[in-house]
Amino acid sequence: MAGFGHGTRRYPRSPGRTRSGTGPDRATLGIVGLVCAVAGFFTLGIVLGPAAIVCGRLAMGRGWSGSRPTPALVAVVLGAIDTLLAIIWLAGVATPGL
Repeated sequence: MAGFGHGTRRYPRSPGRTRSGTGPDRATLGIVGLVCAVAGFFTLGIVLGPAAIVCGRLAMGRGWSGSRPTPALVAVVLGAIDTLLAIIWLAGVATPGL
């Protein structure tokens, strides 16, 4: 029966095309993390910074050694800087003025 996804053509996100078989692949996560990190410098850094760190870390895989995609590493570094700057800015706003 060829209906309801049981056809002769394979599903485009089958395990042969992506590493995990479910969810986005590593290159996509690296780019999403990079976009979150850059956008976090302009708006919502306290939210987008940690999101960039998580996406970049997931895109790098299990280990820090070996080959890893450049956008993932840049996303982790920029996300950490973004989060740190957002925390410093929030601490400066929270202190009473003299």
